[in-house]
Amino acid sequence: MEIFTAIADPVRRDILALLRRGETAAGTLVDTLALPQPNVSKHLKALREAGLVTIRIDGPRRLYSLDPGPLAELDAWLAPYREFWASRLDALGDHLDRTD
Repeated sequence: MEIFTAIADPVRRDILALLRRGETAAGTLVDTLALPQPNVSKHLKALREAGLVTIRIDGPRRLYSLDPGPLAELDAWLAPYREFWASRLDALGDHLDRTD
């Protein structure tokens, strides 16, 4: 459930999108998001606790990276639901084709 709580917040999703590009310093995230440092730190902590990001300390800098493992687990969990909706949408498309 932690992963759902973590990705429910739009700022956290923005952070994950930024980290897709590669390892990023916390200060860079603060500047890019234009949010106060304590707010970004709070979101990074939630993402770390959910296992979505890792931290590497390099002197005074904190460098964050995306950990795709939990996202892969979430993707696997969502797969049956995608199949469910795909079949429903295919049926709707067939119905609409027949009614034209």
